[in-house]
Amino acid sequence: MNGKRLLVHTIFLFLLPLIVAWFGISLPGALVLVALALLWRWAITLTGLLAPAKVPDLELETIAASHFVEKVRWSMDRLGVDYTERQWVGVLGVFTRGRTVPQLKIRTGMVRSTIGNSPEILRYLWGAYAATLGEKARFLEPTAERLAFEERLDRYGVNLQVWVYYHILDNRKLTQHAWGCYSPGIPAWQRYLVIGAYPVLRVLMRRAFRISHAHYAKAVEQIELLLAEVESMLTDESVSILGDKEINFVDITFAALSALWLQPAEFGRQMAHEVRVDLDNAPSAMNADRTRWIETYPVASEFINRLFQRER
Repeated sequence: MNGKRLLVHTIFLFLLPLIVAWFGISLPGALVLVALALLWRWAITLTGLLAPAKVPDLELETIAASHFVEKVRWSMDRLGVDYTERQWVGVLGVFTRGRTVPQLKIRTGMVRSTIGNSPEILRYLWGAYAATLGEKARFLEPTAERLAFEERLDRYGVNLQVWVYYHILDNRKLTQHAWGCYSPGIPAWQRYLVIGAYPVLRVLMRRAFRISHAHYAKAVEQIELLLAEVESMLTDESVSILGDKEINFVDITFAALSALWLQPAEFGRQMAHEVRVDLDNAPSAMNADRTRWIETYPVASEFINRLFQRER
């Protein structure tokens, strides 16, 4: 069903009481408007069935700079499936629609389904393509060991969100840049809305991620525990964190999430270039953390860089 048709209808419903009050419409007239709104909604349903909107078979809704998005984007690129990426600006979807990214929209005939959260999307990709793509999809095969480690890596990714927002959230221009407010690839109305609503969004982000000195310190502690563990599991010759002979989605997850602090040149494969945080303009404390992690975890850092250089 066409989302734009529903959006217009929803806006009309919100405006309906104002229309009735503004024009002093009587009760019978208001009932007629309600009946027309119901007929309109039915017409949308019919057109969705008889003349469905032309949408991609696979559409990935993203925030370009998101490390969780990169996890899915990288997996889909490696799988070799055709998909369309639709970018949103920053946190707009979270606080207006309650929608996080990535979201994968799948069209099968007249039905369009939506899957959210990176682990669930990767499970769908494995189920949908393992039989037809065979060895090409093998890196997505879920085992108990891989799933358990992926869950821990995703918590590492959340801690990195706390880390990055602690450092940049008070820098309005830098945060807006990372959110894509200056990226021409994102609809202008989204960019201007986020720029105007930044003071409110900053407060909401602080509350959502509990940004404070204490929470930042705890997040850094958890980040470094995970990095230390991965460092101990790898050697200079390691192909995979879990000792496999080929890389799998766990390795991609670790590299993609770590790109938030390591910022490899290949991050996003062109899709995130316009929202990259220039390290020369990043807060000095942020760069100090980054430098410390590179020096303390050299094998893990090199593993991440190697994966990006060879795979992206």
